[in-house]
Parts: sequence; C-alpha cells; structure tokens
Amino acid sequence: MKLSKTVVFLLALMPSLLFAQGYKSKTLIKLGDNNITAGEFMSVYEKNNVNGDVIDKKNVDEYLDMYINFKLKVIEAESLKMDTNAKFVKELNGYRKQLAKPYFSNEEGTEALVEEAYDRMLWDINADHILVKCDIHAVPADTLKAYNKAIEIRKRILNGEDFNALAVELSDDPSARDIKEIPGKQRAYKGNKGNLGYFSAFDMVYPFETGVYNTKVGEISMPVRTDFGYHIIRVNSKTPACGIIKAAQVFLIVDENTPGKSDSAVREKAMNIFNEIEKDGSNWDVIVKKYTDDKGAAPRGGALSPFKVNSIVPEFIDAIKEMEVGDITLPVKTNYGYHIIRLISKSGIASLDDEKENIKKRVEKDMRAKVSDEIVLKRIMKENRYKVKTKTKDAFIATIDSTLSEGHFVLPENADVNKVLFSFEKKQYTINDFVQYIYLHQQSQPFMSPASYAYELFNDFVKESAFAYEDSKLEEKYPEFDMLVKEYHDGILLFDLMEKEVWKKAEKDTTGLNNYYEEHKGDYMWKKRVKAAVVTVNNSESLDRAVELIELDVCADTLKAAFNKERLKGVMIKVPFFQEGDNIDIDSTSWVAGTIRIVPSTVENSTKIIKILEVRDPEPKTFKEAKGLVTSAYQNVLERNWIESLKTKYPVSIDEKLLEKVKNNYN
Repeated sequence: MKLSKTVVFLLALMPSLLFAQGYKSKTLIKLGDNNITAGEFMSVYEKNNVNGDVIDKKNVDEYLDMYINFKLKVIEAESLKMDTNAKFVKELNGYRKQLAKPYFSNEEGTEALVEEAYDRMLWDINADHILVKCDIHAVPADTLKAYNKAIEIRKRILNGEDFNALAVELSDDPSARDIKEIPGKQRAYKGNKGNLGYFSAFDMVYPFETGVYNTKVGEISMPVRTDFGYHIIRVNSKTPACGIIKAAQVFLIVDENTPGKSDSAVREKAMNIFNEIEKDGSNWDVIVKKYTDDKGAAPRGGALSPFKVNSIVPEFIDAIKEMEVGDITLPVKTNYGYHIIRLISKSGIASLDDEKENIKKRVEKDMRAKVSDEIVLKRIMKENRYKVKTKTKDAFIATIDSTLSEGHFVLPENADVNKVLFSFEKKQYTINDFVQYIYLHQQSQPFMSPASYAYELFNDFVKESAFAYEDSKLEEKYPEFDMLVKEYHDGILLFDLMEKEVWKKAEKDTTGLNNYYEEHKGDYMWKKRVKAAVVTVNNSESLDRAVELIELDVCADTLKAAFNKERLKGVMIKVPFFQEGDNIDIDSTSWVAGTIRIVPSTVENSTKIIKILEVRDPEPKTFKEAKGLVTSAYQNVLERNWIESLKTKYPVSIDEKLLEKVKNNYN
C-alpha cells in the first residue's frame, strides 16, 4: 500500500507537533520551590499582550520581568498565610460566586422566555376559568380524581351547558359565587361567575398564563395544571394591549337600600349627566365636581391614578377598548354603579429593545425562571452521570411517619443511614446525608402527607447537591474559569500585600519621605510661573467697575478683598499660579507684572479680564507641594528594594532554551 505525499509529510511532522504541545507543560520559571510552566506563562501573556484590545503591549522579555515580580509577591503573600484570612476568603468567594453565575444559567432559555413574555404583553386577554382544586403535593390517586373531574366539566361545556353557570356551581374558586353580607363583618359582593377580567403576561401564574395564551378565542382548554389544581379555561377575547391607561370619570353609586340610589334612578341620572356633557363638553371639570360620588378624584376632574387592564373591572375596560383618546362613553354599568368615562391616554407597549431589561428582571423573579433552571439542572445531572437508587429511596421514605409533616422529624428505628441514595460520578450521597438535610430544612406541613413532603425534600436535596457538585468541578471542567479565579485570587492577595508592605509603609515613614525629598529636590521643580488675577464678568453693567478695580496697584489678597467687598453682579475673581500650557488665555498674555488684558468670551454678555500680578522663575516645589509625587516615587523605591529581597528569599531561575521556544511562538 502506498501512502500519499500529504500523509507522509504529516507523519514526519507529527513528532515535532507533539513536542510543540509538550513543551508547554515544562517548567519555564522557578521561584524558590515554586514552578511555573511555559503554558501558564503563555496563557497569561497572550491574554494581556496578544488577544483582544491591548493598549500597552510588551514583548516576552518585558512581560517576563513584570510577571516574575508579580508572582514573587503572590508567593510571599501565601507564605504569610494571607490567603487564609477571613476577609480575603470572603472577598474571593464573593468574586467566585459572580464568576460562576454564567455556568449555571441558560442564556438561550432566558432569552426565549423574554421574547415569549414580550409577545404575550402585546395582547390583553379576557378569560373565564373553572378551578378543580388539587394540592400540588397530592398523592397520585387524588391528582387523578381531580383531573377526571375537570375532564367531566369540560365535556359538559362542550355538550352545550353554560360555562359561567357551571363555574358558579362547581368551581373551587370562591370568587365565582356571590358573597352575602354579614353585618359588621363583610359587605356583599357579586361573584364573577368564573370571569377573571382582563390580564396580560406576568399577571397570572406562569402555567395558567401559558394555558390561556395557547387557547384560541372561544375554545375550551384541556385541564391546565397549576399549584392550585386543574383549570378549565375559556378565552373570551384577545385584543391589542392598552398598556398604561389614564382616564377620568363621573361615578354614581348604586345602593338599593338608599332612596334615590336604585339602579333605575341612577341610570336615569347618569344619562341626564351624559346629555349635559354632550351639550357642553368644555364643562367636564365643573360637571364632575357637581355630580360624581368619587369625591377624592373630583378636584382633579375625576382623573383616576394610571392603571392597567388587570386592576379594574372588565366592564370598564370593555368600554375603554372601543374608545379613542378624548372620547366620552355613555354610562357604563358595573357592580359598583354607573361610570361616564373620559379617555385621556393609552400608552400601548414599548419596543422589545426598550422593554428587554425590565422583562428579563421579571422573568428571573417569576415562576417561569424555573423552566430555565430545570434545563440547566438536567444538563448538570447528565454531564455528572447522576444515578439514583430508587428502591432504596422509596423504601426509606415509606418508613417516614408524621413527625416529618409536624416539623420535628424522628429518624425511623433500624434505618441503615449508610446506604447510598444517589451519586454524581464517584461522589455518593447516603441516607444520612439526606437526613441531615431534612433536619436543616424541615417545616411544619399539616396539609401534606409525610411521603409527599419527603419526596419534595428529596428532590430539593438532589437539586442542591447537583449544583454544589457542579460548582466544585468548575475549575477542573473549565480551564478559563480556573484561570479567572486564580487571577482574582492573586489580584486580591497582591493588593493586600502591597498595601501592607509598600503603600501604608511609605505614608507612615515621614522621615524616609523627607529624606527622599531632600535628596531629589531637583526632580520636583516649578517651571516659570505667573500669578494672575482672572476676572469673569457675566453682566455688562458690572464691566466698567470691574476694570477700575483690577487696575488698582495692590497685592493679590487686597485685590480679591476689593472685589468680594463690592459684590458686583455677575462677577467672579480667581488668583492662582499658572505654568506655561495651563491656560491658553494666560499663555497669550504678556508675562510682565502689571499687564492687563481684556478677553471677549464666545458666551454672550461674558468678558474675561486678566492681570499679571507676579512672575516667578523656575524654583523647587516645597515638600507640601510635591508630597503626592514624592510619596509615589518613594513607594517605587520601597517596592524595588522589597522585590530584590524577595528574589533573595525565592531565588529566580529561568530555562533559557525553553524561553527561546516561547519567544519563537510570537515571532
């Protein structure tokens, strides 16, 4: 068999390719007993000097010196046990937690949920429902019973029975039925007959919302499961979203027990008021104050606080849906009375780009976030080879008694707590681990069976364990994450050590600072300077007097005092020192004491007056004037001396041949 030239070439090249990859694992730098591989150095070098937008690029030799100095400090910090300090551990864990978040999120899933929510927000829904109550933790037999009851109700509706009548008769939602008055305790309320009014995305629990938006107008849904039970849904309307509504009203209360407040009497009065408005709409505010029973809103023309469709009775919204801005309705009847409505505005829904961040925050807090969490959980469990001992789990849970539901769990006698319940890869979780979890998380659950509650706790335990196990593997599974955590680890240590060994030491060493200043005084020089009075005049009426004052032959302090005393309108004076390049107007003024220059401003009615008061030749800065620069320079000296001592403590050696290979990588 003959090999192609390409194959022969690749076979010949393979040893060198393998070698090229192999050298990265070899030690490039030794710092005392600490080894740094070529790959570790190259990874950091590439991140800071090759990849991305690097402002100050260094060659390999330049960066090597910087890197060695950096690692020496980190090694010293670790030798001082600074990485065990409680403050350090807390800070690093905080950063690590933030860095880990992307590995436990489902960005694609979240994005899809955001878009789904936005699409739903574009519509207002009016729907009826019938609830068959069923606890989320109900045993399978009770769950099936509730489901079958819901199916039977649905059949009756499809066979022609009235949905709302059945809601009154059969729904476990008490709002469907009238509530009678109990004197002194509660007022009477009319039931909604299963009608939920208008709502949109985020107004209902997510499974119910999904059931509604997946049901066509006029259709009867299959049973929809929520934490409350099973719902039979009928969608009555689906209309473009109103958004935030602003409206005003004349409101008339109906009270059959009050003379003149019967339904017929109020309806007639409402029509008369409407006719009055029709004749002269400009008198709306006057008419509102005269007639409305909503006295709180009367002073503001009957204006209601801005509202959404979910916060007001459906009859009110039905009317608004048909209105244009400025329209006034015929009297609208609700359970409260009659309303004459004036529409002020409807905001509608903003674009997805405008709403995205707000929707994302709501998604992350909403029940729908569990959908995304479940996807992540399934991935983690699959990747980490989750296995459960179902027989062991079921057998143990079968022994749990009511002490769990009562919130004071007692471990069953003869329980073999060392038995394995489940595992992730080689890590096993025993009955004892689960028992400890129960002790920490148990609460009184009087309406749940011990078994139902135990299964719920078990599922929570598995989920928590899965995320904890994945978290423990992040550094191993994701090299980029490991690198990031190490960077934060080293960065925090470096900051803490530099603060201790250099920055604070320099600030406290006043003798050292003064000595350094005296030895290097020539490095801290003022260039040629002038002291100048700069007077800004923003009022033309004050200009002449400002010129008179600046012509006074007095010192700077006296000149300032003269201006401050007169308090000229729109006039401000400053008397600082200037070096060349500090101010263009000063630079273009003759640097001769006594020189006065008037500079018209580009701003209307604004003028600048400049007077050169004093000219100084180059001179050393005082210690006070130079302290910031002196401190910085002294810190550099301390740092250099400290690094030299660290090089003695942790001798530095570099594999020069290996370094050449590293350099060749970037030529």
